[in-house]
Amino acid sequence: MQWLDLTLPSPAANLALDEALLDACELSRARECLRFWEPTSPFVVIGYGQRLQREVHAARCKEEGVPVLRRCSGGGAVLQAQGCLNYSLVLSLHHRPDLESVTRSNCVIMRAHRDALSQLLGEPITVEGHTDLAWQGLKVSGNSQRRRRHSMLFHGTFLLTGFPLETVGRYLPFPSQEPAYRRQRRHEDFLARLPLPAKEIKHGLRSAWKASAHGMESWPDAEVTDLVGTRYGNPDWVERM
Repeated sequence: MQWLDLTLPSPAANLALDEALLDACELSRARECLRFWEPTSPFVVIGYGQRLQREVHAARCKEEGVPVLRRCSGGGAVLQAQGCLNYSLVLSLHHRPDLESVTRSNCVIMRAHRDALSQLLGEPITVEGHTDLAWQGLKVSGNSQRRRRHSMLFHGTFLLTGFPLETVGRYLPFPSQEPAYRRQRRHEDFLARLPLPAKEIKHGLRSAWKASAHGMESWPDAEVTDLVGTRYGNPDWVERM
């Protein structure tokens, strides 16, 4: 598996690169990779099938210049900002029969990340709901997946020091769906920051997935440009529901 530590200049380009890496793996059936990226300014991302007006304070986002985007995977709306560490795991289903279903993939990958984070922190990290990681009962990571015929994308976010927990509720209302462990808690009472530096988490995930010692030398930049134009930077795509 290759790895790539690359943050592109715009939110749309960063989301597009995840899908472009998935498409590249689908074509080759073998080009697995682990990517990391970190946002430099706030923006909101909603899941593939979510309704924009239900999940986001859209008028406030527009008024305050906070972009709203839609990703290619499921899951709920999130605020991206400084203090977020994002990872994108692109895996070949051809080489990993243990990931044959959505449910099985969630179990395998979330357990691997739980174990890696618990070892780094020296305290228990738990898997909650289907794709959350929690520390001391508080959510520190949300994750989702997108599947093709021969490959899959599993990506998510770790909340770290510096993430503005107090502003999440400004841009996101209470979600339309919640895991049982949330227990109706407000964003600021439900989320927490992991007391780990991004560098350590990157190393832990690279070790868990046996990512190569050398980083990826090239990435599908032409497809990123195309996806930004047709999808991630296109209001029709973002506002389609």
